[in-house]
Amino acid sequence: MLSDSSAEDVVRRPGLTGNTKVTREDWMKLALETLISEGVEAVRVLALGQKLNVSRSSFYWYFKSRQDLLDQLLDHWRNNNTRFIVEQAARPAASITQAVLNVFECWLDESLFNPRLDFAVRAWSRQSAEVHRIVTEEDDARVDAVRAMFSRHGYADTEAFVRARVLYFTQIGYYSLEIVEPVGNRLFLTPAYLLTHTGKEPRKGEVEAFAEKMLPRTRG
Repeated sequence: MLSDSSAEDVVRRPGLTGNTKVTREDWMKLALETLISEGVEAVRVLALGQKLNVSRSSFYWYFKSRQDLLDQLLDHWRNNNTRFIVEQAARPAASITQAVLNVFECWLDESLFNPRLDFAVRAWSRQSAEVHRIVTEEDDARVDAVRAMFSRHGYADTEAFVRARVLYFTQIGYYSLEIVEPVGNRLFLTPAYLLTHTGKEPRKGEVEAFAEKMLPRTRG
């Protein structure tokens, strides 16, 4: 095992006083930013170390190898983007339109679902059969969570499955096509989206409460 003196390199950063240690979170944050902005090929130990101004010994204190880092990036993606869709779809709701609004929160709040990270992982999956397999599994898990949501609200099995696929893959298509739409427009169209996805009109006050809840998050 590395000694304490070589386990972490100490660097000075602009605007900070004293010595600041490079942590595992620093490596992960930079690796995620690099994956999103430059792609998986740019996620290299030497390149990341140079950006952090530390030697590779710091990296190997936290990660066994580059592959270990890549595996942890996938875990981060899975444990955030997929987990929150599953959790939002499972939330109790008095109506199917309210249940769908719970899922819609993921599309408007990047702390629940990071579309740039999702896009980057999908690009990565085109270079790796194993990553492609994992992405397919996660898509299936997301669709199944939304399917179960429709089933709980009385939709027959096949209809619940198809509505889940339409809801989920429509949004993924928006991201893939890089469609940018003002939040105000999305909220204005929300009742029509709900009718399209569920076949039902939203209950009185549901959309207004959703907009009131989401606007402060999207302004940040």
